[in-house]
Amino acid sequence: MTLLGIDVGGSGIKGALVDAETGEMLTERFRIPTPNPRTPEAMTDVIAEIVKHFDYKGKVGCGFPTIIKKGVCKSPGNLDPSWLGVNVEELLEKKTGLDFTVINDADAAGYATMNYGVGKGKKGFVVMITIGTGLGSGAFLDGKLIPNFELGQIPYKKYKKIELWAAGSAKDREGLSYKKWGKRFNTFLEYVELIISPDLIILGGGASKDFDEFKKKIKIETPVIPAELQNQAGIIGAAAASLHKAPKV
Repeated sequence: MTLLGIDVGGSGIKGALVDAETGEMLTERFRIPTPNPRTPEAMTDVIAEIVKHFDYKGKVGCGFPTIIKKGVCKSPGNLDPSWLGVNVEELLEKKTGLDFTVINDADAAGYATMNYGVGKGKKGFVVMITIGTGLGSGAFLDGKLIPNFELGQIPYKKYKKIELWAAGSAKDREGLSYKKWGKRFNTFLEYVELIISPDLIILGGGASKDFDEFKKKIKIETPVIPAELQNQAGIIGAAAASLHKAPKV
């Protein structure tokens, strides 16, 4: 079954048609820069443009970079504060006339990885970390999604949340080498290991494709591996969620 998956990020909004049964992307991804400011009106216009680009009329899965509970944004995250309390699903359905399933973006990436990628068949407590504008996290117990794990929100020293210091955007903003940034990222992983003690950590997002550049800086005991799907996972997982109806809680 062909479905449209959309991955909303802090720097870009991407979409592609996906075979939701196999996880195969059937088209090249279509990307539009995330508008500034990141308001509901501006961002829904971009998402509608992506739908129009594919001339698509079916169900849509959308990974969104905030806490999503029953379709409603519970934290603006790195977006405009006006997103707080917005029913994202209803807004997008009204804008496009299509049936939307909206889940947290890291949950979407994790959903793809656990169903089609290196996480398939993995038992125990598995955490997917997506490295990008922020640090998203998706948690799975014996392959079942535990929604809205926001480990990037952990306070750290003078920072309101650790992702401001250790996300991929911090590396780019401060011009850090992978060696220096890798030490920061390892500090974040040390907190993850201390707080939730996962059995496996899978890395996704843009920086995951450069895992070899910083893997020597990862010193925690928990196994850490890159996701094969890398930055396509958000699109694939979002599409799959619209078919399999990942939990909305």
